[in-house]
Amino acid sequence: MTTNDRSVPPPSVDFVAESSAPEERPETAPELLPVTRVMTERERWRRAVTIGLFAYVVSRICVLSGAVVRAAQMVIDQREANEPEDGAVDLITRVFTSWDGRWYLELVRLGYPDRIPANITYEQTEARAAFFPMYPGAVRALDAILPGGDTVAALVLNFVLGAICVVLVGLLARRVYSSTVAARAMVLFAVFPGSFVLSFAYAEALLIVFAASCLLLLLDEQWLLAGLAAALATATRPNGVAIVFACLVASIIAIKTKRSWSSLLAVVLAPLGFIGFQLYLDDFTGERGAWFRVQREAWSEGTSFGATAVENTFSFVTSPFDSTADALTVLSLAVLAVMAYATWKKRPPLPWVVFSAAIIALMLIPETVTARPRFVFTAFPLFIAVAAWWPQALRTGDDADDSLSWERQSWNFVLITCGAGLTVLTNLYAVFGAIP
Repeated sequence: MTTNDRSVPPPSVDFVAESSAPEERPETAPELLPVTRVMTERERWRRAVTIGLFAYVVSRICVLSGAVVRAAQMVIDQREANEPEDGAVDLITRVFTSWDGRWYLELVRLGYPDRIPANITYEQTEARAAFFPMYPGAVRALDAILPGGDTVAALVLNFVLGAICVVLVGLLARRVYSSTVAARAMVLFAVFPGSFVLSFAYAEALLIVFAASCLLLLLDEQWLLAGLAAALATATRPNGVAIVFACLVASIIAIKTKRSWSSLLAVVLAPLGFIGFQLYLDDFTGERGAWFRVQREAWSEGTSFGATAVENTFSFVTSPFDSTADALTVLSLAVLAVMAYATWKKRPPLPWVVFSAAIIALMLIPETVTARPRFVFTAFPLFIAVAAWWPQALRTGDDADDSLSWERQSWNFVLITCGAGLTVLTNLYAVFGAIP
């Protein structure tokens, strides 16, 4: 990464490490400098967005390919069983609405239950009370204006939200690093295997939109808007509470450096989505702690504080071909190790680091489902750190040409591997080969 890449510094240097400050440039004629710099940066940013969105489209083709393979097998199974064959679109749609998608669509159609049975299991429809309201609410709103039914609305919504996620990741990378880093971050984010959730009827896309918007607003010190965005995030998914810690750290920095006590507004507003949902569900079902009971009984969600990840890793080492879930755990942890190293080297804004750390902690705490690509994917600031670190890590040799050649080859290898992994992972989840 060269100095010229860093033409758009962040507005608040309090959030950014010293190494990210741009160096002084030679003096230029005052009447020419602003026009030349702005136009050049705009061109770089347009090119970066084009590259990022192109990568997003390609990644959706990878996801679709994985779903098509599963749909073809389902047709064969129906023929062998002499059952009526479903259409290709219906079969592919069934893949994209499996797992959590089923429960979100149940919420769209039925809303929350007014009572929760004792000793509830995940086979009972009332188990939908475990899922947060923002995504099904957004699907219901889109379904009211979009023809085709709620399933079409859910999938169209996530396709659009996915594109917005890509651009928001690019905006964050551009603000702190450069448009060049932004292009790499958007591409890596789009093709990462965990991005399958952007095509499934899952809530991660909406969560990332709200969380990324909050992080951008924190950079601008727009405390009220940042708090509102954070509140929406905490009403979208349980791990959305990670954004509360980002708001808290940003507020501490603002108070310490600028005596900006108004920053506490973001901290106060951020958890209201989570708290409001809990209060609503308790009141609607007539039971205190209803969500926590459903999580515990229907979904067997206890706490292991990382022990499950350690057990899965040990199981993979001793019997690498026995469990796909164990392999996903090990791969997710390995990717996290690389991301942690890149974050340490590039030192992104502290609120980003805290948000990502909270996401990872919430991923490792549960007893059942532990490290998974989709949870790593939700810690999106880590992709920006990797994108910023990658060229720097490879331009250390004496032969610049060889270094750049290796950089391109290794980067291309990573992207190809991610694309293949995205296709395989989609098919794996489509055949219920592992829990997402």
